[in-house]
Order: sequence, then structure tokens, then C-alpha cells
Amino acid sequence: MLDRRFILENVDRVKENCRNRNVSVDIDRLVELERERRNFQSELESLNRQANQIAQAIAKAADVDQKTQLREEGRRVREKSAEIETRLGQIGAELDAIHRMIPNMTHPEAPVGSDASASRVIAYSATPKPEFSFPPLDHLALAERLDLIDLEAAARVTGHGFYYLKNEAVLLELALQRYALEILLGEGFTPMSTPDLARNHILEGIGFIPRGPETQVYSIEGTDLSLIATAEITLGGLLAGQVIDAELLPIKLCGISHCFRTEAGAHGRATRGIFRVHQFTKVEMFAFTLPDDGDQMLEYFLGIERRIFDGLGLHYRVIDTASGDLGGPAYRKYDLEAWMPGRGEYGEVTSTSNCTDYQARRLDARYKVRGEKGTRFLYTLNGTAVAVARALVALLENYQQADGSVVIPEVLRPWVGKERIEPKKG
Repeated sequence: MLDRRFILENVDRVKENCRNRNVSVDIDRLVELERERRNFQSELESLNRQANQIAQAIAKAADVDQKTQLREEGRRVREKSAEIETRLGQIGAELDAIHRMIPNMTHPEAPVGSDASASRVIAYSATPKPEFSFPPLDHLALAERLDLIDLEAAARVTGHGFYYLKNEAVLLELALQRYALEILLGEGFTPMSTPDLARNHILEGIGFIPRGPETQVYSIEGTDLSLIATAEITLGGLLAGQVIDAELLPIKLCGISHCFRTEAGAHGRATRGIFRVHQFTKVEMFAFTLPDDGDQMLEYFLGIERRIFDGLGLHYRVIDTASGDLGGPAYRKYDLEAWMPGRGEYGEVTSTSNCTDYQARRLDARYKVRGEKGTRFLYTLNGTAVAVARALVALLENYQQADGSVVIPEVLRPWVGKERIEPKKG
């Protein structure tokens, strides 16, 4: 969340940012509540001083009637204090609810616009779009021919939006994870296999809504746990409530996890096959940094994502995401959209975001500088190394051959053990 003092001192800027990000928040109400809170707090402090003075006077009073009168006055002060404390609690809850709805500020160079159409293409990969001498199939048609994915069985067992991977698709899933890990380990990331569940206050700290009609996550009934939508949640939660030494920064983590998303409201071509599903495996990058290092780390994460997909030999474009399409915590976000010839369009395969201290404030994740008093909030960044389901979509569609086979990218062959996936005989 934003620093409340910053909001109060920059009301017009915060309002404009909310408009640019299509977020409806009553900033004026927050200002009004903060004024009420300060007035009530001042009154409460005055009453507390009165209560102390009355207590001292009672101790010194020799007359019984005077003590009785002072005790009655003390009772009225305590009742008034209790009323104010109740009101302060109500104000605090409403203040916090509004405060948490306010999105992060937006990088001054990010495009401003109401939706994804305002996003800006800032780069293309060196790999060109593939050219075919035949009409290319989409990944689902290819997977059916090559016996790689079973959606019907998954629908019977679990429901729509889930899938079984089979045969070489399983090897490709493992190969993609290992390929991404090799690159990240070479960059000094600490590998982690994370829990698939997290407490709801951790999800809220990262910026997800664990309950209610707007949620995109699955909650576990009767508990304060939810299935994670990304390892960003569990990696970011590592330092919740903690203070670390500045000398340890940056901390670069890569987490392997299953990801679970309700995809509420999803529809259209993207729901065909495994491009948009309820469960998938992902290798996620996450970093805790000093504030001055946030922008540089974002460019670094983007560079790693490009390196991964350049190595896979896929054509993609880099998107600087428009303000109206940013999630609440993101200060700036880049997407990689790979060309998917079977769909005849680009599809998002990675994203990376600089969340500044927005998440750290909600999680109370801090650092301290040796020799200086106090602590400061960390900066957090996240980035997709590889989301396996979408990477599989891109690989199958771009590497399909006229004879129905699919060539396996050279960088994945050591783990798959073959050069191509052939149609099954018989």
C-alpha cells in the first residue's frame, strides 16, 4: 500500500493515478476519516490526561465527599474515553479498507490508458515469425494428434479448465522447468520449491483478494488458507514481519510451484486448450531490493525472460503495460507475448513487475542499514521465468512440421531425450 502520509500530502496526484488505473476509490472520504481520527485521538489523549489528574487528586483528597465526587468525574471520563476508542476503532477499520484499495503509483514512463489497447510495444525478439507451407494447427489439435494432452479425462475427474499431460508433454514440462532453473542458478538465484497454500493475510499483503466475488484464488473452507495463484505469494511472504540487514540485499529467489486460479469471467479463444487454465506449473523469479535498485532489477528480470525465450527460439514482443491494465501492486510491468501461429495472434507468456514498497508495507517487510536508526521498507519485484502451460502452447504451435511432428528446441533436448515428437503409429 501507499504511505498514508504520502496520500494526504499528494491528494490530487493520487486521485489522478486512480483515474489512470481505472480504480474507483473515495480519496476524499479517506481524507475526511483521517481528519476525524486525528481529532478523536487528540480528544482521547486529553481525556487520558484528565483521568490521570483525577486519579492523583483522589489519592490526595482527605474529604470523603470530595473523593466521591472525583470518582464520579473519573467514571464519566472513562465512559467518554471508551466511546471515543470505539469510534476510533470504527474509523480505523474504514480507513484501512479504503487505504488498501488504493493502487500503487505508476512509473512516469509507463503508457497511460484505460485498458490493454493503450499498452506499448517496446521491442521484438531477434527470432522472426515462423513461415509454414501448410495451414498451421493450434496446440490442442496438435496435442490430440500426438497424444500429449487429455482434457476430456480431466473434465471428468476435476472439471473444465484442468488437463492431463501425457507422453512427451510431461518430459517437456520437466525440461522447461530445468532449462529455466539452469539459467537462474547461473545468475545466482536461490532455488526454492514453495508450498501450494498460504495464509490469507499473506495473499492480501501481496495484493490478492482471498475471499468474495472478485477473488481469483481458491480458498480452503474452514481455514485461513488459500491455494496460491503464483509463487510470488509464498516467496514474498518469506520476509513478512521480518527485518533484514541491508548488506544482504538484493535477495534473488526462484520458486517452483503449482499455481491455481479461478479465471472467473474468462471466455473466448484463450479458454481453448491449455492457454488459460485453473492449474499450471510455473518457475517464478522474486527479488527483495533496496529502493534505489528497483528500476534496474526490473530491467534485469526482463532481460532474463528474453534470454529464456530467445533460447527457445520463439518470436515474441515486449509490452510496456498501460496504467489501466496494471494490477494494484505494480508500479511498472513488462509482458512478453509470444507469437502463436495456431491462434494467429500473440499470447502473454511472461510478465515482470516492480512493486516498489507497496507489498512490503502490507507485509511489514523491512531492512535496516548498519549504523543508522530505524528501519525502512523493502522493494519487491516479481517475474515469470516460465509458465509451463503457455510455453507448451507456443512451442507446439511454432515448431510443428508438415508431417504432423513437432521439433523439440535444441536447448530442451538433453532433458526430453529426442529431437522431435512423432505421431503415434497405429
